[in-house]
Amino acid sequence: MNDQRNLIVAIVLSVAIMFGFQFFFEGPRQEAQKRQQQEMAEQARIAAETAKTAPSAPAGTTTGTAILPQTPSTAGGSAMTPQLPGAPGATPTGATVPTAASPRLKIVTPRLNGSISLIGARIDQLALVDYHETVDDSSPQIVLFAPAGTEHPYFAEYGWLPQDKSVPVPGPDTPWQSQSQTLTSTSPVVLRWNNGQGLTFVRTISVDDNYMFTINQRVENSSAAAVTLFPYALISRTGTPTTSGYFILHEGPVGVLDGQLREPSYSDVVDQKSIVRKTTGGWFGITDKYWLAALVPDQTQPVDTRWIHGKEGTADKYQADWLGAATTIAPGAAAEVKSNLFAGAKEVKLLDAYEKDMGIALFDRAVDFGWFYFLTKPFFYAIDFFYKLLGNFGLAIMLVTLIVKVLFLPLANKSYKSMSAMKKLQPEMLKLRERYKDDRQKLNTEMMGLYKRSKVNPASGCLPIVIQIPVFFSLYKVLFVTIEMRHAPFYGWITDLSAPDPTSIFNLFGLIPWDVPHFLMIGAWPLIMGVTMFLQMKLNPQPPDPIQAKIFMVMPVIFTIMLAPFPAGLVIYWSWNNLLSIAQQWFIMRRMGVKAT
Repeated sequence: MNDQRNLIVAIVLSVAIMFGFQFFFEGPRQEAQKRQQQEMAEQARIAAETAKTAPSAPAGTTTGTAILPQTPSTAGGSAMTPQLPGAPGATPTGATVPTAASPRLKIVTPRLNGSISLIGARIDQLALVDYHETVDDSSPQIVLFAPAGTEHPYFAEYGWLPQDKSVPVPGPDTPWQSQSQTLTSTSPVVLRWNNGQGLTFVRTISVDDNYMFTINQRVENSSAAAVTLFPYALISRTGTPTTSGYFILHEGPVGVLDGQLREPSYSDVVDQKSIVRKTTGGWFGITDKYWLAALVPDQTQPVDTRWIHGKEGTADKYQADWLGAATTIAPGAAAEVKSNLFAGAKEVKLLDAYEKDMGIALFDRAVDFGWFYFLTKPFFYAIDFFYKLLGNFGLAIMLVTLIVKVLFLPLANKSYKSMSAMKKLQPEMLKLRERYKDDRQKLNTEMMGLYKRSKVNPASGCLPIVIQIPVFFSLYKVLFVTIEMRHAPFYGWITDLSAPDPTSIFNLFGLIPWDVPHFLMIGAWPLIMGVTMFLQMKLNPQPPDPIQAKIFMVMPVIFTIMLAPFPAGLVIYWSWNNLLSIAQQWFIMRRMGVKAT
């Protein structure tokens, strides 16, 4: 009786914890993420309107300042301590920080809309043409970069630092000149600035048809003395974004430095203040689930890199930057530094193309394929192939799952045969438990004898399943992290495979006009998944411990609640996988003469 009571208490507590997690954590987190996306879209709209109506830059703005690399004190050296022309959030006396109202050059390409501020030559306004906030194509475009003066400034900046601090160099407040008005994928823009002491800085910015910018920085020295400069580039982001919060997905600082993937978290950067690395080749920046802003320095030149954290008022500021080696420019000579900036969607094939064509080491690791990369990436290409063949991402997922099931058929058959044999012994095991219920040692001895006489190994059904776990986890990972499933429709009420099932049993799937709270959003597909899991467990042999058996029977309920907020594509995958397993197990049990109950 006490065992029964304890079981009920455990079940009630488990369900209460799951509902509490949904109500107090998961629901508010998703609402905050939704509000942040809406704020960014509204900021982009306001910024675009402001840029049209206010062509001149206001003075005295004190937001959006980058944390610049410290000026090196000796040639060839670079101190990597964060240093501003003031403190984070402040600007030098009389300086003007670029905002949405600064004079601007438009960016118009097949996949990007935005602008470059002529004050500071920052790339600080970018929206992704192909991607929208919702499945409705009339909804706002995804905003990646936003200028100072908005809620969450996010931008890229390039420049030079002088060895001699008395040498004027362009900075965030520098007014650049340009003969062009628009940057397109076929028309680069050329920006110029003269420091009044014989140095002319020329910056040529180009962009391809996708998301890769090329920045060529040139310095022409017409003075009578040599000058030593250090090139730098940075990505600055104000505010800690709301992340998905799943342990299988990395969001935040990311990069490949000296051939090694680095994935510090936002909290790591906050705690350490500065994460410094030297590298030759590679890339690094800041990633969201689907979007990436990454610096790509010259792949042949060594640079000092870092992720750093600062404060602007109460807001956190994160920065990724690199500092190049000293460049000495003789009188009458010139020097150039060429590098790249990726700012866009993490499309696997596009990243692969950049890796191959530009020699960017491990650029595809921007997608969090995880430890089982050797499995996850092939799965992506398989799903993508069948998606193009079938025209539906959900059907492609089902077909790949079926193919994997077929490939693992010998292992699965071995597992299910062992389970069927165990189930066949259930009546005899029940008799033994009844006969030796007061002598556990004797019961274990008799059960081992029963297994030996029947030539059944209880563990043989588990090993094949263990071997298959990495494969199915990899498939699960692909569906979760790749952008290709985002806003992809399935059938019926599933219009976005990357979003949770929008229905709920608590309003009878929309029949009752009630706006169901987030923690009660348990839709049709999670219920289907729960039912298939329950049926699959009924086919398996019962655990010898009755209490354990009852707990196992409650697991489908717990998993239904757990998986309800997961993307519908993942729930459909689990449901389909369960159905295939049920069919396979039922067939084997029937052949072995075991009753399937």
